[in-house]
Amino acid sequence: MQHVRFLNDTQPAYDLTYDDVFMVPSRSAVGSRQGVDLTSPDGTGTTIPLVVANMTAVAGRRMAETVARRGGLVVIPQDIPIEVVAEVTAWVKKRHLVLDTPIVLAPTQTVADALALLPKRAHNAGVVVDEEHRPVGVVTDSDLTGVDRFTQLSEVMSRDLLLLDAAIDPRAAFNRLDAANRRYAPAVDAEGRLAGILTRKGALRATLYTPATDDSGRLRIAAALGINGDVTGKAKQLLDAGIDTLVVDTAHGHQESMLGAVRAVRALGPSVPVAAGNVVSAEGVRDLIEAGADIVKVGVGPGAMCTTRMMTGVGRPQFSAVLECAAEARRLGGHVWADGGVRHPRDVAMALAAGASNVMIGSWFAGTYESPGDLQQSADGRLYKESFGMASARAVRSRTSEESAYDRARKGLFEEGISTSRMFLDPARPGVEDLMDSVIAGVRSSCTYAGAGSLGEFAERAVVGIQSAAGYAEGQPLHASWT
Repeated sequence: MQHVRFLNDTQPAYDLTYDDVFMVPSRSAVGSRQGVDLTSPDGTGTTIPLVVANMTAVAGRRMAETVARRGGLVVIPQDIPIEVVAEVTAWVKKRHLVLDTPIVLAPTQTVADALALLPKRAHNAGVVVDEEHRPVGVVTDSDLTGVDRFTQLSEVMSRDLLLLDAAIDPRAAFNRLDAANRRYAPAVDAEGRLAGILTRKGALRATLYTPATDDSGRLRIAAALGINGDVTGKAKQLLDAGIDTLVVDTAHGHQESMLGAVRAVRALGPSVPVAAGNVVSAEGVRDLIEAGADIVKVGVGPGAMCTTRMMTGVGRPQFSAVLECAAEARRLGGHVWADGGVRHPRDVAMALAAGASNVMIGSWFAGTYESPGDLQQSADGRLYKESFGMASARAVRSRTSEESAYDRARKGLFEEGISTSRMFLDPARPGVEDLMDSVIAGVRSSCTYAGAGSLGEFAERAVVGIQSAAGYAEGQPLHASWT
């Protein structure tokens, strides 16, 4: 099968990053961006090609629910206890496909309680309910500003409620909210109990995205496991918990321990896709697929939190790594995820053009309301969350908490990831859905430029060229006059 073609059929003798390449427009018969099918062919059930990386600072229950509702997939990290993974999986499976999970408050709770919870959701609104779980009011930041923190919510909440039927059509919901000039409204079931919350943007997105759902119509979620210890037992527990994709994960995926772990997982006969990595060579892809992987994660060192290349010299420019690995996976009937190195929507498009079936994003999504960390404020008033790499001292301490003090101290000497980095929320795009809108809009446009109606066609039809640093700089927007 044909894959991405280089302009003038000139492929360089050196490896390329996403910044090194650009795409040339081709003749297109694709009439609309929304007509492009972004469903992945790799069996994961994603309807948009985005997977949130298994990073503790990024992937949690709120992220899993929100991303799956828009068609992507979140991988719960390997250092999360299995009991917690099972609870999170069950929770995500119970989430509504259209309505967002509300922040629920009691009338007797205080302003301080509300202020602690509102930043947990991008809709930034709390629903106050009575003892029978019926909405009696709503609160937002504006209701709580300048109010004593010990004031009960019953004294400050807005009682002027617009209630939506939980089964309402998203387009009709948008029209009702728009007509009432409301940004959001609680949705209730037939008995009047709170079922969720819906914003105007949420209603609009429900008409533009298709949720990633399992055979029972529930939201999908993935989980990772490492290659040490009782791999078979942990994999069986994750499968029994109901996860939809199993990710066998380690920094150096082309090693005997990884191959043995993949074989052990495959021997269980899982009915869900098995992903494994990370590697950056055709040989690594071949060995992992022959061991039983359906999907291979590609990327060593391109992540924003990763210092592997600077510490060890090991890694490979990501575009070339994905290009070579995707070609080998395609030959063997498998797929690859491009893991790391994504900073802009164009990078996602270039990874898909190189042949990836999904693109993993980590640190970029750490700076959103939905990531697990607590929202903090810098001295200049900017909001941020802390992010850290999975080989950092912080992550290593978490994964080795049950080991002896000596073993923990010894492993702590060899961390490679940045221990802590501030990921500032973009005021224009503070929620993960805002970032997803930007990414997917870019990818859809890229497909139309290539004349592709699907991801498969995109990888076949894309024509890429190689550019200098000046060429890349030329394509960047100018935020101020150049004179």
